[in-house]
Amino acid sequence: MNDIFEVCAGSVSDCIQAELGGANRVELNSALSLGGLTPSLATLQQVKAKTSLPVICMVRPRPAGFCYDKVEKETMFLDAKLLLENGADGLAFGFLHKDTSIDVDTTKQMVDLIHSYQKEAVFHRAFDCVNAPFMAIERLISCAVDRLLTSGLQAKAIDGSALIAKLQKCYGDRIQLLAGSGINASNILELKELTKIHQFHSSCREWKKDLTTSVGNVSYAFHAKDDYDIVGLENVKRIVLKLRGK
Repeated sequence: MNDIFEVCAGSVSDCIQAELGGANRVELNSALSLGGLTPSLATLQQVKAKTSLPVICMVRPRPAGFCYDKVEKETMFLDAKLLLENGADGLAFGFLHKDTSIDVDTTKQMVDLIHSYQKEAVFHRAFDCVNAPFMAIERLISCAVDRLLTSGLQAKAIDGSALIAKLQKCYGDRIQLLAGSGINASNILELKELTKIHQFHSSCREWKKDLTTSVGNVSYAFHAKDDYDIVGLENVKRIVLKLRGK
């Protein structure tokens, strides 16, 4: 099976760098500093026009957790429909109840909508908040989710490799496993060997300065410095070369 490397992108430029670096797919977001929110339609349209990469769009209306109220869900389903109608190749989403169990009914509704457009349904790292991962993945499979992004219920995928390996062994023939969080060129081959999975997700982050971020007594900085995160071309290249055995 061929390895797939997905870049977590926050802009059109990020997606262009991902393609130049040899990535196979992008997950398109806005507001990566908040964990990734729904991207704009203009951003999606530009990415589709300027790259040939499959684009999975995030559907997440706000920061924090994944237990949404009625209005938030309505917004997510409208966003989902608009993104699918404007070229998204799939959507990443996650719905949980207050007790961190999978919101099966809403998940199934979202999967059915995505599949009605013949696109991919991806349950994101909301999964890493659940208390019963084996029960949770079985529920996702019952909803016909195509792919699960997970760090194995740990902050970093390398630390959750044991669980990812178990999920792959037990369920890898029924749902795609995509490992994400903290993946870089120094650990991707170890993670691949430990888990036996073939899909990996990384932000390939580096920082770029904007000199107008802090001026006088006014600051719009969200990071320690006056900069913002972007996809680093060389970071993408290093991971791709590792996966290709070079």
